[in-house]
Amino acid sequence: MIIGNAKVFANGNFFDGYVEIENGLIKKVEKGNIDFDVDAKGKYLVPGFIDVHTHGALNEDFSDGNVEGINKMSKHYAKCGVTSFLATTMTLKEDTLTKAMKAIKSFQRPSDGAKCAGVHLEGPFVSYAKRGAQAAENLHKPDVEMFKRLNDAVGGQIKLITMAPEEDGAIPFIEEVSKVCTVSLGHTTANYEIAMKAYAAGASHTTHLYNAMPPLHHRDSGVIGAAFDSGATVELICDGLHIHPSTIRLTHKMFGDRLVIISDSLRCAGMPDGDYELGGQPIEMKNGKATLKGTDTLAGSSSNLLQELKNVVSFGIPLEDALTSLTISPAKAVKIDNEVGSIAVGKKADLLILDDDLNLDSVYINGNKIN
Repeated sequence: MIIGNAKVFANGNFFDGYVEIENGLIKKVEKGNIDFDVDAKGKYLVPGFIDVHTHGALNEDFSDGNVEGINKMSKHYAKCGVTSFLATTMTLKEDTLTKAMKAIKSFQRPSDGAKCAGVHLEGPFVSYAKRGAQAAENLHKPDVEMFKRLNDAVGGQIKLITMAPEEDGAIPFIEEVSKVCTVSLGHTTANYEIAMKAYAAGASHTTHLYNAMPPLHHRDSGVIGAAFDSGATVELICDGLHIHPSTIRLTHKMFGDRLVIISDSLRCAGMPDGDYELGGQPIEMKNGKATLKGTDTLAGSSSNLLQELKNVVSFGIPLEDALTSLTISPAKAVKIDNEVGSIAVGKKADLLILDDDLNLDSVYINGNKIN
């Protein structure tokens, strides 16, 4: 199959051309045009989005341990242009996390759903002071054996773990676990020196930059400065509520292609305002803003990556850079860029067609049109 008459996004730039697909893989990416099977009508042809930090949607949550719920979320993500996601869990007791791991392991992608590329454990090895919406009673000191048990339960699919490097035993934990998956610093009180030790020990990612960590200070730049100096990738929630547009522009200038846009979406995504639950704690959503019930503490987002693409472009981020932050940058961050994240020969044909207003026209996963 050939998708032609397209503005193809490859190697960070657009060009007029076509993409040939065979057996679910990209066989050819060329400028110009030949006879094609699918007419993109001059619209954008871009890689499918990759969300490495999403807890849920449609009143479902990965921590529930419900396979049918994962099916629903998978279909929802595909409708929002996400072709691969990391099932993200919360700070919970080991038995609850184990149940969630087993459900994720047994998930099989529906024909009209996005791929589960693995698991993101957000916690339970995080800081009490910066726990945010993570339940305090479920916090746990860094524990390599516990991590191994959870990874075994999900068939070795943990791709990312968020943890606080100042906790007892954190640095040896990072040294060991970074051999298995990407380690991210987040929900942390760490100063610059501790964060730099953690990055030197093998951490390479940063969870929702600015949120649940000390602010950037001119005498102690903390995790933010350490992430910049160490070459780490950084997540950013671009729902327009968590981060001011000016800070998004500044972060883009600072981190370039190390910026990873995430949704951090909760079960309230795709749902009306009201009361919901997150990691055993009540949350409420008003006008799309989710907080711990009765507080001003943000609890994640109700957004999705397609909406966030529109947001950041409206904030002044070049479209090419925004797309990079939604595709190849997250793929590299969690080491799945050998298969997905860009339009390149040999990679999975996970593709989107977008119109000039960045509305979703079509979704292809493994070369099959699903939406």
